[in-house]
Parts: sequence; C-alpha cells; structure tokens
Amino acid sequence: MKVLVVGGGGREHAICWKLCQSPKIAQLYCAPGNGGIAGLAQCVPIQATDVEGMVQWAKENAMDFVMVAPDDPLALGMVDALEAAGIRAFGPRKNAAVIEASKAFSKELMRKHNIPTAKYETFTELDKALAYLDTQGAPIVVKADGLALGKGVVVAQTLEEAKTAVRDMMEAKKFGESGSTVVIEECMTGPEVTVLAFCDGEHLAVMPPSQDHKRAYDHNQGPNTGGMGAFAPSPNYTPEIAAVCMETIFRPTVKALKEEGRPFCGVIYFGLMLTPQGPRVVEYNARFGDPETQAVLSLLDSDLLEIFEACVNGTLDQVDIEWKDAAACCLVLASGGYPVNYQSGFPITGLEEAGKKAVVFHAGTKRLEDGSLVTAGGRVLGVTAVGDTLAQAVAASYEAAKPIQFDHMHYRTDIGRDGACACRNA
Repeated sequence: MKVLVVGGGGREHAICWKLCQSPKIAQLYCAPGNGGIAGLAQCVPIQATDVEGMVQWAKENAMDFVMVAPDDPLALGMVDALEAAGIRAFGPRKNAAVIEASKAFSKELMRKHNIPTAKYETFTELDKALAYLDTQGAPIVVKADGLALGKGVVVAQTLEEAKTAVRDMMEAKKFGESGSTVVIEECMTGPEVTVLAFCDGEHLAVMPPSQDHKRAYDHNQGPNTGGMGAFAPSPNYTPEIAAVCMETIFRPTVKALKEEGRPFCGVIYFGLMLTPQGPRVVEYNARFGDPETQAVLSLLDSDLLEIFEACVNGTLDQVDIEWKDAAACCLVLASGGYPVNYQSGFPITGLEEAGKKAVVFHAGTKRLEDGSLVTAGGRVLGVTAVGDTLAQAVAASYEAAKPIQFDHMHYRTDIGRDGACACRNA
C-alpha cells in the first residue's frame, strides 16, 4: 500500500515510525514532514492545512490510504475532502472534529449528555465575561474557544490575571478568531491524565493512559506549551478509575457524537482530571496528542495500519490490540524561550549517540542540503525510551538525551519523576 501521513511534528514522526513496521506498506509519504521523518518516509512539500493541494497530490500519486494527524486540517475538513475524492482516510470528519475545534461545542455536548466536566459558561461579549468573573473569583480557568496550538488556556490565580486573559483573547485577539468566544470554567484540581482511544464511530479501544507536562518549567511553572514531555502508563489511572471513565465518559461521548449525527472515526483524546469528586473531562482533542503519542505508540505491539483500517471499516471491535507490559517516557528538548520567543537554525549534534539508547523523534528540525540538521521550531526533539518500570524509562530518556546539543536548548528536569503530581485543568 501507498500511505500518506499529513503533518510534520513529533507526533507524526512517531506515527511514521510505527507505520514503517507494518508489512502492508510498500511506500510511505509524509507532508510536509521534517528532518527526522525524512529518514523514514518521502517528505512532500505541502503544508498540512492545504486541503486542496493535499487532496490533489494524493489523487495524482494514487495514495491507497491517508492518515490526517494534526488538528487544523481535521477542523478544515481534509478527511471529508479526501473521502469525496475516493481516497480512504483516517481521522474524524469536520463535523466530528468540532469537539476540539470548538470548546464551547464540546462543553455543551457534555452538558447535554451528562458527561462529567467542570462547571462553565461561554461568552461572546467582553463586558459580560468580565462581569461573570467578578461573581466567580479566582482561581479560575479561561479558554479560547478555537484552536490555539495548545496555548489558549490560562489558569488564572487572581481575578486580575483572569481579566487580562479575557481581554487578551477577546479584545487584543491574541489567538485571532479562536478567542472571539471564550469559555470560563471552574478550576478543577487533581492529577491530570490523558487517555487516547481508537474509534470507528461506534466502538472504541483505549490506549495506555499517559500524563503530559504542559508547563514550560519544572514543578509545573511557567506558561502553557504544547507539551514538554509525557510518560505512560499513568500510575494515577487505576483499574477502578478506568471502569468509571468507560461508563461515564468514554462510551457516552462516542454515543453522544453518533446521536448528534457526528460519528467519530479516528483517535479521540480524553483529557481527564481525577478530581476528589471523580474523573471529569478537561478537554477533548480530535487526534493523537503530542507528545503523549511518542510515549504511547512506543508501547504498541500491534500493526498500527491494521488498526487505522479497522477504524475506517467500522470493525474495530474485531481487532485484538496488544500493548507491551512496560513504561515509556518522552523528554522534549525545546528551544530556549519556547513557547513565547525563541530562535531557530542552530546545528544539532549528538543524535547518533542518543539513538543508541532511545528513539529520538523529531518535532522541529530541518535537514540542510549537506545532510546536517538544525532546529526549526519551539519543540525540537522528543527523546523517548522504554523500560520495565516508569523509573527505568525516565532514567533512560534523560541518559539518552545527554549527548544532544544545540544552542539555547531547554528541557524540564522533572518529566515523569512524580507520577502522582497534582495539576490543574490547563
């Protein structure tokens, strides 16, 4: 089969890495890809958001299957366009991807179908949002309604901080039109866990639970990022909690989307908060998380393409998905200043040595004509290791990262080192 993966980050590198292990794939392509993906797949210089260009290329090059990984093309309806062109595609259609593209929609879906989440209100007018904050106090959470690269959430510790966040989103348009509508919700506390699940519109198959580290600095300090590291499985996610989530969140979500005429085929990302009152939904994403995917797919023993095909065929319940009895840790090496201001274009060294001890997924790299690699983004690399225990996986990822160097490299020193860390719904 000729398979195309859409996207160009660490998540897509991990997906390509796993797909390369499938004997069913004769040729693998990635658009636009990156410096690391180029070692596994033929990179195609088409931006992930270019729906028309991507569909045209897939048709002209007779792709048998397309996997759409990022949120933006899913929200733009790339899967719909591919299907209309007669190309089999993995990922939710536009009307189902809205569970991530609009936080207001997802919150209303949960309210309507009694899926546990934080108390909230939605606002399109600045004055009403500010007035509501006066009635609620702090801490409180302010979220841009639309897509904002994982940075459209502010956990405000003071009322003034919350009001500044609302003004930044609604008045200053910090996130463009994504912040024209804001969701203001209560601040939940407890360990935060991510559960990814394959879905075929009716059935779902959950993956090992993971934990992401969203804040830029150690001890969950600093601004929200797209994720500074992740590990799986999460020790906070007990079998008892898993059973509750399945009955009160996972199955009800899939059922709700189907009943709303938005059957979900792809990967649903359940961002959960394990509160004292029980598990609640922090957010939905309509795709694999990043960097959770790097850790989770490192534990998959089954053929990923076969799972994708089962989702598209509606036969997910007939597939036996096997996982390693082990743990994985992904340590993100980022550009200094990320996620605010950072520079790119710095040479990267030490990758060959690091690759002897772990898999190094590329998130923001560029390969020059002479074959050398330079930084090309905020999150640059995801050093991912597997161990019999979480402690072993964490130690291995940090050890493997030691030889890697590039100017202004920044990383957290506490990824996975406190599996029971308490977080807030960032």
